[in-house]
Amino acid sequence: MNISVVIPLLNEHESLQELYNWIAKVMLSNRFSYEIIFIDDGSTDDSWKIISDLTKKDEHVKGIRFFKNFGKSQALHAGFEKAQGDVVVTMDADLQDSPDEIPELYNMITNEGFDLVSGWKKKRYDSVISKNIPSKLFNWAARKTSGVILNDFNCGLKAYKIDVVKNIDVNGEMHRYIPVLAKNAGFSKIAEKVVLHQARKYGETKFGMDRFIHGFLDLITIWFLSHFGKRPMHLFGALGVIMLTIGFGFSLYLGIDKLFLNPTGRLITQRPQFYLALSTMIIGTQFFVAGFLGEIILRTKQDKKRYLIKNELNF
Repeated sequence: MNISVVIPLLNEHESLQELYNWIAKVMLSNRFSYEIIFIDDGSTDDSWKIISDLTKKDEHVKGIRFFKNFGKSQALHAGFEKAQGDVVVTMDADLQDSPDEIPELYNMITNEGFDLVSGWKKKRYDSVISKNIPSKLFNWAARKTSGVILNDFNCGLKAYKIDVVKNIDVNGEMHRYIPVLAKNAGFSKIAEKVVLHQARKYGETKFGMDRFIHGFLDLITIWFLSHFGKRPMHLFGALGVIMLTIGFGFSLYLGIDKLFLNPTGRLITQRPQFYLALSTMIIGTQFFVAGFLGEIILRTKQDKKRYLIKNELNF
């Protein structure tokens, strides 16, 4: 199979039929063998009914339905697990991503040898204040922190070699950082392609300003995981050593001063250096404990299902 198109969605019943027709037209005109995997992330409208109807009419269409809304990352993870195509293309269901981009994305993966190609919505039709400016700031921070040079990390239109999606773990809200996850997993051939961005035709966006706050917090998380996820003691232990060294240094100074230099002076407990020494040694000990707990958790954790599937069609 050439292509798997993975589409997570939430309450997009108005656009699904039109999106399916568009994708099918592109696939047939390019003679691709394909599958379209819709992941209904807890929709409360008629989205699942439309997906069910499409699966009955076309064996290329497959559906996954969650019991409730678990989030886009979990939906992508479920789609990646089921995907069978040599190239996996992800896109949003709101018609803002153009299926006409798929053939060129496929070509960049298969003929140009890239592991991942990310779309870049260079010309956007979103609000400048609520999306464009925060998006530019977010992408700048992501580039500086991750070392992956992309202009649009959050673009839903991406293409991957099948090996990439089978070897990365997309969880929480890490869908924004799939290129970073891929790089950390050893897939370093990452490219970017300018893609057409269209104004939303139906409904309203499901994401507000809070996604950028969550995005920055996730950026810190992925930085920590990429550097210290396997050995948290390396970070917390180093911080603990620094704090304990500072505390020990102050304690040594106070002891020498009291015993040899100024034995009749103020009590040690009346000096501010005593409290600095005490505080830094306590903090240092806490860092060590955090590091040990992190190591223990890593070695004893059990994988837990992050989403529950209610229905599957055509698998």
